[in-house]
Amino acid sequence: MITVVGLGCSAADLPEGGRKALLSGAKVLLRTGDTPAAEGVRALGVEFSTLDYIYSTCRNFDTLNKKLAAAVLSAGKEGDVVYCVDGAAADDVSARIVLARDRTAVAVSGISKADAAFDACRVLSPSRTALSAYRLPESGRPGLPLAVYDIDCDLIASDVKLRLCDLYGDEAEAFFVHGGKAAKIRLFELDRQKKYDSTCALVIGEIPLLQRTRFDYDDLVEVLRRLRAPDGCPWDRVQTHESICKNMIEEAYELVDAVQSGDDSKILEETGDVLMQGAFHSVLAEERGAFSPEDVLSAVCEKLIFRHSHIFGKDKADNAEGALSVWEKNKAEEKGQKTASDTVRDVPKVFPAVMRAQKAAKRAAKFGYDFRDVREAAGKVQEELGELLAAVQEKDEAHIAEEAGDLLFSAVNAGRLAGIDCEECLQASTNKFIERFCRTEQLILADGKRMQDLSAEELWAYYERAKRHG
Repeated sequence: MITVVGLGCSAADLPEGGRKALLSGAKVLLRTGDTPAAEGVRALGVEFSTLDYIYSTCRNFDTLNKKLAAAVLSAGKEGDVVYCVDGAAADDVSARIVLARDRTAVAVSGISKADAAFDACRVLSPSRTALSAYRLPESGRPGLPLAVYDIDCDLIASDVKLRLCDLYGDEAEAFFVHGGKAAKIRLFELDRQKKYDSTCALVIGEIPLLQRTRFDYDDLVEVLRRLRAPDGCPWDRVQTHESICKNMIEEAYELVDAVQSGDDSKILEETGDVLMQGAFHSVLAEERGAFSPEDVLSAVCEKLIFRHSHIFGKDKADNAEGALSVWEKNKAEEKGQKTASDTVRDVPKVFPAVMRAQKAAKRAAKFGYDFRDVREAAGKVQEELGELLAAVQEKDEAHIAEEAGDLLFSAVNAGRLAGIDCEECLQASTNKFIERFCRTEQLILADGKRMQDLSAEELWAYYERAKRHG
């Protein structure tokens, strides 16, 4: 039988259950004999062996923990074994591996390294987070108060510092714990301490909202709730889903404009504004009891997983086209779209007109409702142009508007079948026109003339000159 004993963080921490196990006559193995907690075993006068020799045979800690566990499990096949680790049994990865692989193994917990660190700093909050320096999460922000233990060398201290500074800010107040004693430091100072060993830990207490320099999504929601509170911002308090709809459209366009500018600082700012608009809607819905910010995040994650069944499920996709096909199939299933009409009607009415036209025609094309090629679509453009001119001759405004719309829709179809995004192309052409117009006026002004005084032929001549300049 294998008994895993957490020795705590000092010789005085040895639990009574651990002492009885050590005195039982079983074979005693210490993960390492080079810690203060190991002195508690030595004080009992029992014979023991350490697994320190395994450390030098491993290139990384995953391999180390697997080899440590394998050695303990192998010894357990020959008789009773007591495996001693620092802190609590659950603190140690190798101990967890042993307990997972041998269902008959038992654990005597002991005082955890995190609890010892919290106690040293007088952090008494009942809600606390504990992490090993070797197991920091790559994403997400751990809750505070936080204790990070196993900071046993300057390299690990540097890794922990970089990760936590990104989450909480360089200047965040913290405690560095060594040998059971705590000293106040700033987070950026974590890798500048004089000595590191198995007793070292870092503790960060609660950071009030207004003292934070780094934030996460929960902070954003908290700020919005505060703005919506009875004593919050008068403007924010009176907003509704409907009143802020235009804000979302504006922010989305500003983000696209920032992306096209290539300015990362603008992209950062506008991405935050779009995210804030989404969070605002979730807070408004929460107040009505409709759904919460957590519901929103859950829904979008579920959607991503369901629609990417070629990643998270059994579907296959070897390229971007195949992945899009799987996405569209799953989207139709998710939205309950059983007919072609269901799919085409689902195109949002608030899309810009060109974008909506292209999206509707593209969806219809998936059901075979399309021109054979771009040449046939271009013929339709000629046909609609003729009908527009005929309507102009009739001087019927309603008919003119109808035929003008048909002409534009036909032009969008021609562009779609040519393989381009018509919304982007029209934006580019508009930008080009504006630039040429401005260049034309500059040439006219340089000649001492005014644009409004020139004939159509003269204006056209200047415009042609502007075109040649770019």
